Amino acid sequence: MNIEEFREYCLHFPAVTEETPFGPDNLVYKVKGKMFALCGIDDFGSVNLKVDPEHGDLLKEQYPQITGAYHMNKKHWISVELEGLSHSFIRELIRNSYELVRKGLTKKLQNEIELGI
Repeated sequence: MNIEEFREYCLHFPAVTEETPFGPDNLVYKVKGKMFALCGIDDFGSVNLKVDPEHGDLLKEQYPQITGAYHMNKKHWISVELEGLSHSFIRELIRNSYELVRKGLTKKLQNEIELGI
């Protein structure tokens, strides 16, 4: 997966924005203001994704490419080295991250997403 494929996939989810709050070298993807994905622009070899802690522990045990996310809460965030992982698996991890954050939103924000607001 290259950066354009990653960007396109993240942006296809409802109510997602692409931002650069940590400077011009990092892309951040948010749903209704809550971050679910982060990556470097020039050094696109890995992505950070939100994860359920138990699922994250299993992923870290099964895949050497998945570790606790650098500079983030390692219980709730994973860093995924993209090389050697299938595009479908990476998309599944991104989708899970998006859904986890979406489910954590208020009912009002979830309803806005459903209504396309």
